[in-house]
Amino acid sequence: MMVKSLLFFILAGLCEIGGGYLVWLALREGKSPWLAVLGVAVLGIYGAVPTLQPTHFGRAYAAYGGVFIVLSIGWGWLVDQVKPDRFDLLGGWVVLLGVLVMMYAPRS
Repeated sequence: MMVKSLLFFILAGLCEIGGGYLVWLALREGKSPWLAVLGVAVLGIYGAVPTLQPTHFGRAYAAYGGVFIVLSIGWGWLVDQVKPDRFDLLGGWVVLLGVLVMMYAPRS
């Protein structure tokens, strides 16, 4: 269950970041307007993926925020070629630990 949940978080994050990036390319970089259309469609998929999480809305979206931070650091590094510094990496680990505690700590 935890692996499936983490995969949903990663999929949602990639849809949000990827969709936003496509819109960014169209509006800020002067690329084809069709990239913005595709980006909006991908953002629509992002809106649906978190509903697959096995918890309530507030916890899913709070935890997703931490996953989004980590994925954004990775996206910046891999796609934009901006290497994170040690504080970016430390902050990413801190929020990822928070995600794991919020989502997967045993509850009674």
